[in-house]
Amino acid sequence: MEFADKKILVVGAGISGVAATKLLMDEKADVILFDAKDTLLKSEILSQLPGFTGEIMIGKELPEEVYQELDFVIVSPGVPMDIPMILKMKELQIPVMGEIELAYKFAKGKLAAVTGTNGKTTTTALTGEIMKTYFKDVFVVGNIGLPYTEYVKNTNDESVTVAEMSSFQLETILEFRPNVSMILNITPDHLNRHHTMDAYIDAKMNITKNQTAEDTCILNYDDPALRERGKELACNVIWFSSSTVLSEGLYYEDEQIKYAKDGEIIIVCNVDEMKIFGKHSYENAMAAIGAAITFHVPMESIHKALTTFKAFEHRIEYVTTKNGVAYYNDSKGTNPDASIKAVQAMKTRTLLIGGGYDKGSDYDEWIQAFEGKIKYLVLMGQTREKIEKAAHKNGFYDTVMVESMEEAVEFCKKNAEEGESVLLSPCCASWGMFKNYEERGQIFKDLVNAIQ
Repeated sequence: MEFADKKILVVGAGISGVAATKLLMDEKADVILFDAKDTLLKSEILSQLPGFTGEIMIGKELPEEVYQELDFVIVSPGVPMDIPMILKMKELQIPVMGEIELAYKFAKGKLAAVTGTNGKTTTTALTGEIMKTYFKDVFVVGNIGLPYTEYVKNTNDESVTVAEMSSFQLETILEFRPNVSMILNITPDHLNRHHTMDAYIDAKMNITKNQTAEDTCILNYDDPALRERGKELACNVIWFSSSTVLSEGLYYEDEQIKYAKDGEIIIVCNVDEMKIFGKHSYENAMAAIGAAITFHVPMESIHKALTTFKAFEHRIEYVTTKNGVAYYNDSKGTNPDASIKAVQAMKTRTLLIGGGYDKGSDYDEWIQAFEGKIKYLVLMGQTREKIEKAAHKNGFYDTVMVESMEEAVEFCKKNAEEGESVLLSPCCASWGMFKNYEERGQIFKDLVNAIQ
């Protein structure tokens, strides 16, 4: 596809939008960069785009005359596809694609793409580390915080790209076709954006949309929705399971990750050798192993990466032990399924800090997963009353309301006893109180490290 001299609108001036704009500048396109946030300053955006000769538009509405000039529209992941501006573009038959789709048009080499409600970032990072043991040029991009458009021009015929894909990014793919796709799990999340669970599942399954029999999809056998949808796929499927011994595929049994293929069983790794823990982590590892096997990475290389890989920051991250109490940061636990996995990973009685921005989640299953392990549930943010109501409904009454992270950590410091743990796993997004989950996790870690 030719972009030179085309009038192209990039919607969203965040990191994805800026990276897409830079790529289009290289291709000599005539770019308009638009963002609806009227608090943004053009000077701040221009400082990220040296040599930019296009136009920057900031405001709630796109000028009417612009619609008539456009050849293409590139949409950043945070922009919903059902807002009036995008619907009007579709009505006018202006091609609309996402930043990921734009990057894919320039991609070379092998591509592995990871999605799922939880575990995407860890799995993407681990897959990248495994690939680096065997391939010279490996690029880890996407929702992990590194825009695909920023790195795609560096790919070559021998390189491997590992891309983390959110449901928002997968809504806008057209021809995007990974050699290997991975769908880790699907549980309710982002329903304020997708509106229905079926629409959310459809967005996740889009990762397989263009795959053929030459490609592979790695799926979680323990996820009922994926087990059903897997029957419909045109590509090869590798299953993984943390609860079932599979005759073909990857599974966890007797503290080992095993690979069954054509009647042979290979022990890939003993989980005690790994620096990540919990069944959800073993599931992430099995998905990464499946991708590596598909790309013919030797088992010794896979084993080396598995045993040296460290837990991703903010995902059940051990912070420190103070006064005999272990503190864990799971700020990336932004929905019930992620926080359930964090609770299940705890091996001691735990004081749990939760609450935040309301994404429309239901908290009953999270509370039910406590199973006598949680000593106190310390709640803050917009959802604290909603979560407390769910806790009481499910027979858990040891809830505490606080106004800030400082107050939450102070309560835990005073009430945790030696041998117990404190876990930040909010079960909610960070917005409203914090800029993002990283800031929330860092503030928690700073407060914990300051405990005398």
